[in-house]
Amino acid sequence: MAAVPSAVLTTAGLIGGYSVARATGNRPLGGAVLAGFGAAAFETWRRGPGLGTALALTGVYVGAFGLSHPLAKRIGAWPAVLGVTAATAALAVAAERD
Repeated sequence: MAAVPSAVLTTAGLIGGYSVARATGNRPLGGAVLAGFGAAAFETWRRGPGLGTALALTGVYVGAFGLSHPLAKRIGAWPAVLGVTAATAALAVAAERD
């Protein structure tokens, strides 16, 4: 069975985490979704490009989550989430191609 691309995992984590938190009103549940998919992406990167890349891209993933909050105040929640998700996914794709 083929591995799930990390860009799919980060997208599911960022969009899924926000969607779950918004739909349920339970921010910790959304955080659990974010963390679960982040852990899966980390493992994909660790097994592929290596530990250094995994650590760097996990930092990008967590940073994207953090950046989405102040960005949402300027452009709205969904545009912020979609923007940071697109940037994170693009970096994930680039890392897996190297």
